[in-house]
Amino acid sequence: MSSKSQSDTIKVRPDEQLDEQIIAEFLRGKLPGTDNPLTVRQFGGGAANLTYHLDYGSREYVLRRPPLGPVAPSAHDMARESKVLLRLWEAFPLAPRAFLFSDDESIVGAPFFVMERRHGIVVRNSIPPPYDACSDAPARMSIALVEALADLHAVDYEAIGLGDLGMPAGFVKRQIEGWWRRWQAAKLEDLPAMDAVYSWLQANQPPEGPPSLVHNDYKLDNVMLDASDPGRIVAVFDWDMCTLGDPLSDVGALLAWWCLPDDPPHFRAMAMMPLDDRFLSRAELIAHYAQHSGRDLSAIHFYHALSLFRVTVIIAQIYVRYVRGQTQDERFAAFGPRIPAAAQAALEVAEGS
Repeated sequence: MSSKSQSDTIKVRPDEQLDEQIIAEFLRGKLPGTDNPLTVRQFGGGAANLTYHLDYGSREYVLRRPPLGPVAPSAHDMARESKVLLRLWEAFPLAPRAFLFSDDESIVGAPFFVMERRHGIVVRNSIPPPYDACSDAPARMSIALVEALADLHAVDYEAIGLGDLGMPAGFVKRQIEGWWRRWQAAKLEDLPAMDAVYSWLQANQPPEGPPSLVHNDYKLDNVMLDASDPGRIVAVFDWDMCTLGDPLSDVGALLAWWCLPDDPPHFRAMAMMPLDDRFLSRAELIAHYAQHSGRDLSAIHFYHALSLFRVTVIIAQIYVRYVRGQTQDERFAAFGPRIPAAAQAALEVAEGS
């Protein structure tokens, strides 16, 4: 295996092992290069779905499966993600191409799919060394993120066969009620802030606009950047919740995960990106998206609050899996205190509108 292949992978975690022989036998002859010996490693980033690197020497692939243990029925949907990626790459080249899907749980213990491997840099908690010489790297990342999102929302989903991916009518209401139900299932204690945000969201839904494809988890660490150019995205990942709906929910998600050094402590406690004041402000992100997309963002505070509400639930779902012993990934031990912090952030955005 090349050092380049290993640079962004880790040895597979003990509780997340796959049977390499079973995978090799299943894939043999189905994709180019799969007659060669197989080595499996794991992509260590991310906090939900499990992603593995399949190295056949002359060919590389990526295998995606849901996290261990019981998961929410509508989350971690490998069939949905593979359906999207089988088609979307034709109209939106930043989407990696999927090659095959299997619901045979005897292979890896859950439904899974295999997609193409892309190379680049995923930015998580610090600015990567390759960008040290580029003082405007954070600003260029910011602009690239916004423009790629606007480009996704401009895709003609009917033309690429994704017109049946979801029901756009009532999308926002379903988001509110669906995440509330997930909160009831995942919470380990009551949080008055979540009750208050839920009531506010119910009372302040904006009128529905024209629908688009919605990524549903759009943030900095779900994109891969060119190692030599922080302003060029080479891939957008994590499409398992992609659907048809209100595109401004994706803008809200980007704002919810966006974090800057002068944010309040409970915002910074949720940081999934470098705390660097060279990134665009939230107001600048909103203005740039409005300019690039031509959409009206006058109600964007609602989508920001909705997304923070959703982030709180996602963190709770991850943490409860750790508490229940469904994953042994020690990264998730610290997620507990982030739950009330995220709920408080959602309430402040809602009340500050």
